[in-house]
Amino acid sequence: MQTDILLRDLDADGILRLTLNDPKRRNALSEAMLGALADAMAWASADPAVRVIVLAANGPAFCAGHDLKELTAGRAAEDRGRAYFARVMAICSGVMQAIVHCPRPVIAEVTGIATAAGVQLVASCDLAYAADSARFSTPGVHIGLFCSTPMVALSRNLSSKHAMEMLLGGDMVPASRAAEIGLVNEAVVPDVLTDTTMAMARKIAAKSSLTLATGKRAFYAQREMTLAEAYEYASDVMVENMLARDAEEGIGAFIEKRSPLWQDA
Repeated sequence: MQTDILLRDLDADGILRLTLNDPKRRNALSEAMLGALADAMAWASADPAVRVIVLAANGPAFCAGHDLKELTAGRAAEDRGRAYFARVMAICSGVMQAIVHCPRPVIAEVTGIATAAGVQLVASCDLAYAADSARFSTPGVHIGLFCSTPMVALSRNLSSKHAMEMLLGGDMVPASRAAEIGLVNEAVVPDVLTDTTMAMARKIAAKSSLTLATGKRAFYAQREMTLAEAYEYASDVMVENMLARDAEEGIGAFIEKRSPLWQDA
């Protein structure tokens, strides 16, 4: 369902824009925001009308990470918040994994500042484009709280030394540097950011959704395997993919020099 803090807009091309819409709290990953994201990802993963997801935000901040006021309030419990903190981290980790496991490609469109779990959100997406005025930081070290969960997504996007530089230093990284180290695909002037993101989204949406889902699932699965395991697994995936109707159609269309007619099957 549509919520005030997370807006949904599905266009005729199957591109779903999910817009974080809590600018007063800098689009923090509050319990409400996490719940809205979890619901939206579950719906988008199941609805065949959705072909690509773009994750954007309203306001000067893309996402400020966890809502520290909510977390601090949790300390009032007898266990000093242990159970509450564990629940919130589990919910957040579930949302990040839902993005990775979603059969639809997910593109982050970053117009403002992304910090802590906000960086985790960007890094969890399959692609990311940023305004050249955007900045990124994992500043937990400044307040005695290492960004351990953002580290999981960050370390899977960047080299070890670039990830540790962000995690240990906690400094703001400009969008141009974020593009250099692989946190985002490209940094562009703000006026063309949405056009850039949507152009890529439309390009992807025109492909077979079965092929995209197969490829995305295989990409993340093989990263955790040894080289030999990865090749064995990827070979099995290729065989199954070759047997799909869309692969038969696509190869036939290429040979016959015509546009393919996808069945998403």
